[in-house]
Amino acid sequence: MPRVSIIMGVYNVKSIEELEITAKSIIEQTYTDWEFIICDDGSSNNTFELLKRIEAMDSRIKAIGYKENKGLSTALNTCIEASTGEYIARQDAEDISHPQRLEKEIEFLDTHPEYDLVGCNAYIYDHENGRWGEYLNKEIPVASDFLWTTQFLHPTVIFRRESLIKAGKYRVSKETKRSQDYDLFMTMYSLGMKGYNIQSKMFDYYQKDGHQRELTWGKRFREAQIRYKGFKKLHLFPKAFPYVVKPLVVKIIPQKIYRKLKKSEGAGAK
Repeated sequence: MPRVSIIMGVYNVKSIEELEITAKSIIEQTYTDWEFIICDDGSSNNTFELLKRIEAMDSRIKAIGYKENKGLSTALNTCIEASTGEYIARQDAEDISHPQRLEKEIEFLDTHPEYDLVGCNAYIYDHENGRWGEYLNKEIPVASDFLWTTQFLHPTVIFRRESLIKAGKYRVSKETKRSQDYDLFMTMYSLGMKGYNIQSKMFDYYQKDGHQRELTWGKRFREAQIRYKGFKKLHLFPKAFPYVVKPLVVKIIPQKIYRKLKKSEGAGAK
């Protein structure tokens, strides 16, 4: 059985290139004892056919799926149920893991049993501009750090399987359709777990510049709900009240001001 299970959920992939760039970055990892499970979350196009082509690239890649679109939380939980690894690693389509990402993160967890998850920093890129930013997180986040934003870049993270299961895996709810990672990390911290961010950029994270302004009011309201519940579990009130509405405020302030605010907090995209 492979020691590490890499999990990824996809929906209505537009082209084989979106999957190939990610699959190649996993195949080229210096750490080789892995399985890569990709779940088609009920796509309405030919996504599963594309996944079968990716599966043919390497015997360690497994394509699974179902007919009805259920959301990323369900897709990731389905991958976890199909996995066998001691460690569960995340990955997203169009994102690129640098060759030593798995090796370095697994080495950290092997030598630091007190931590339940580990992530790393990243470059931010898109196909038009190349690398246009950085994603930098605090090395050892504490509960209060989650007030501003999630403290881990989700697709860079590796979890201990037992810790992820103890936290209940990904919560399936309408409000977690976008921020299932934020919800999970706060749940883990509320249970006394903790994580670490390796302060090296070992990942290329695909994100278009200005994407924050494109998020709908509905998605932002759902994030506010997640914040309220997460902050409550972490016992961060009354200090947390202004941070609950942060997603709604970000929708109306200029992007330049938003970036300056994030930089002042020392976490997240720059």
